[in-house]
Amino acid sequence: MALAPLNTADSSATPPVEAPGLQGFVFALFFIFGGITSLNDVIIPKLKELFTLNYTQAMLVQFCFFTAYLLVGIPASRLVKRLGYMRGAVAGLVMMMAGCLMFIPAAQSATYPLFLFALFVLASGVVIVQVVANPLISMLGNPQTAHSRLTFAQAFNSLGTTIFPYVGSILILGSLATVTAADLSGPALDAYRRAESQAIVNGYVGLAVALAVVALVVWLFRNRLQGERHEPSSMLGGFDLLRRPRFGFGALGIFLYVGAEVSIGSLIINYLMQPRVLDAPESAVGWMVSLYWGGAMVGRFIGSAVLRVVSPGLVLACAAAGAIVLLMVSANSEGTSAAYSLLGVGLMNSIMFPTIFSLASEGLGSRAADGSGIINVAIFGGAVIPLATGVVADASGSLSVALILPALCYAVIAGFGIFARRPAHT
Repeated sequence: MALAPLNTADSSATPPVEAPGLQGFVFALFFIFGGITSLNDVIIPKLKELFTLNYTQAMLVQFCFFTAYLLVGIPASRLVKRLGYMRGAVAGLVMMMAGCLMFIPAAQSATYPLFLFALFVLASGVVIVQVVANPLISMLGNPQTAHSRLTFAQAFNSLGTTIFPYVGSILILGSLATVTAADLSGPALDAYRRAESQAIVNGYVGLAVALAVVALVVWLFRNRLQGERHEPSSMLGGFDLLRRPRFGFGALGIFLYVGAEVSIGSLIINYLMQPRVLDAPESAVGWMVSLYWGGAMVGRFIGSAVLRVVSPGLVLACAAAGAIVLLMVSANSEGTSAAYSLLGVGLMNSIMFPTIFSLASEGLGSRAADGSGIINVAIFGGAVIPLATGVVADASGSLSVALILPALCYAVIAGFGIFARRPAHT
């Protein structure tokens, strides 16, 4: 089915804004917050080993990170409306930098809750930047190609999620330690945790420096965006948009998609380490997280072209069905088949977030920032679904059984694709 154009004649359509060359800046934002988020997949097995955690406890990393979307999503949209997109981006980058620097006291004290708090602060900055980036890339061009443009921008997000875990696995998982936390106790254990935590600190301090440079550059170009406008927030902070069936179903789709994607990414290293899969140490399989996110990157570049000629809803439904098939293959096979079928889910994930976002947001017009805020609240699924997946893994004693939860999420997403396969009527 050909992609039907959006109703650009309607007064609620989001007007393009004037900002020559600004798309490159937005692509950079997608790269940064995507890469930082994916580092959680590398940190989880490291912290799980350092603090001898079970899967439920380890998934608190994602719970604390993505809880920021629930608590900060609406305030972030209000902040962006007040400051404007460019100044809002600076505020988000500065908060991300502060979160990175908080890893220093967390490592010095070797305390798990402090790591979790640092991740929450870091995620709060990511939320603000994401509230800026998603609607802005939709506005920077022809509304008829918003689906394709957002998918192309998300490809840069995937470029970050591909590069950051690879580098992070070398810095964080490539330890030369010949003992584990399980072998130690008392002062020796505390010293080991502080020493091993330093590898995490080094990476995040480097990120803090890079974020400071980016924030300065954005501040210098803070007046470059012309023509942006925002509708005042309602008393409900945008939650009244959930009464629109298309937007409400789409917000649920985001909740489930992020939850499924994060659940799989968080478990990949431990999943591949299993005797029935690759039977290898974390330092040997850590880099393979990049294959999962790299599949999403490749798929988004391809999807940006496909979405110009095929109904976005149909593409979404097919991708979700493909993810379910791959999960079933992985759970019921062994060795490289189990490994690469799970990693292949990344390719299926590729077009999901931008497609769900753009399908749900059609016709929001000047309420785009409100809609983006609600969508960011829905990303809280990245806290709930992984934690639930960890509970299932601990209760069943099987990571394969735990894959049932992501599969159910993809089933609902396929339903949204079918529901939203036609353009919204505004």
